[in-house]
Amino acid sequence: MTVGRAGALLVAGDVITDVVARHRGPLAPGTDTTASVRRVPGGAGANVACWAARWSGADVRLLGRVGADEAEWHERALTACGVRPALVVDEEAPTGTVICLVDEGARAERTFLTDSGASLRLAPADWSDALLDGVARLHLSGYLLFSESGREFVTVAMKAARARDVPVSLDPASAGFITRLGTERFLALAGGVDVLLPSRDEACLLTGLSDVAEATARLSRSVPLVVTKQGARGALLARSGAVYARVPAVRAEPRDTTGAGDAFTGAFLAALLAGTEPEEAAVRGCAAGARAVEHVGGRPPGRV
Repeated sequence: MTVGRAGALLVAGDVITDVVARHRGPLAPGTDTTASVRRVPGGAGANVACWAARWSGADVRLLGRVGADEAEWHERALTACGVRPALVVDEEAPTGTVICLVDEGARAERTFLTDSGASLRLAPADWSDALLDGVARLHLSGYLLFSESGREFVTVAMKAARARDVPVSLDPASAGFITRLGTERFLALAGGVDVLLPSRDEACLLTGLSDVAEATARLSRSVPLVVTKQGARGALLARSGAVYARVPAVRAEPRDTTGAGDAFTGAFLAALLAGTEPEEAAVRGCAAGARAVEHVGGRPPGRV
């Protein structure tokens, strides 16, 4: 274990209201399908921040944009997880909403219907270099790259982080949105990050390779550290064009896989912040991911 760099984790990204509908068996077109429906706070960026704070007790801050309709609710939820929120209230767009359709089968797979709302309207005007005061790491949700203002925001934030020698991590966030944006454009926009945390599908999509280990290794030729999240298959770590560690998953009984990758990322980054080596940080990430899939919603439960 190495000595950590004292300071906070600043997460910039999406704050979303999740409507989670858990159903058993296929959806029945044209009629009713019985489901258990819950409204819970979510968003990849916000989830990462909550898991990092709750899992470790670290100083975690979140910059995000929400609509006036649900700003207070989200601020309370973030604070309850130990996160220090810096929410920009959008008076024009509502808070983003995602409908999560979760199949209650053995794998608890989910499908997302996304209305990004205010979350993708984060813009350079929302950034201040003072946000980096006391910050040791900056994490960016990949969803920011899927809007023009978000891309401009990322450019400004990364430039400021570089000026202060603050390492930057990025989670690609969505294979579907990457496809629309284009893989080459995404990789160009992500240039300069220190840590990339794709899912298995995202790593393969970004490289055009079908083998996840090869894809992870390929990405590490341009990013210093790549950590590919594989769900029930654990995680792969690569540097300088080669996979150097394979971390097994922790056994779990999945109820809802929503936010499992965010849980991994949050616990992983909190461990790095504390000075833990990446391989051990990935072990902690896998433990958090297993905990995440055993309850409904993308945020940590009351106790972890």
